[in-house]
Amino acid sequence: MAFVKICSTSDVAEGAVKRFQMNGASIAVANLGAQGFRAVSAICSHAHYFLDEGEVDVDEQTVECPKHGSTFDLNDGRATTLPAIQPVKAYVTKTDGDDVLIEVDGR
Repeated sequence: MAFVKICSTSDVAEGAVKRFQMNGASIAVANLGAQGFRAVSAICSHAHYFLDEGEVDVDEQTVECPKHGSTFDLNDGRATTLPAIQPVKAYVTKTDGDDVLIEVDGR
C-alpha cells in the first residue's frame, strides 16, 4: 500500500465534501476541520448518486446522499441510515503539509 496525493487542503472548504477522480474511481474527500480529512467512494451504494452533492455532518462525521437521505460514516464507509445498507469504500487519509493523501493499493 502506498499514499498518493488526492488534492490540496485548500481544495475542500471546511465542512464540505468534493469529488476527485483517481485511477478511474470517484472519491469524495471531506474536510472535517480540526478532525482532519476523510475520503470515501463518491458513489452511494444504494442510489448511485454522487455523495459530494450531499451534506457533511462534521460532528457525526457522516455524509448524506442527496437522493434518499442515506448517510455514510466517513471513517469506515458503513451505511448509518436507511435506505442504504451496503457500505461505501473508505480510504485511509493523512495530510503532508498542504497535500491530502489517501492510501491506495500499489498493485
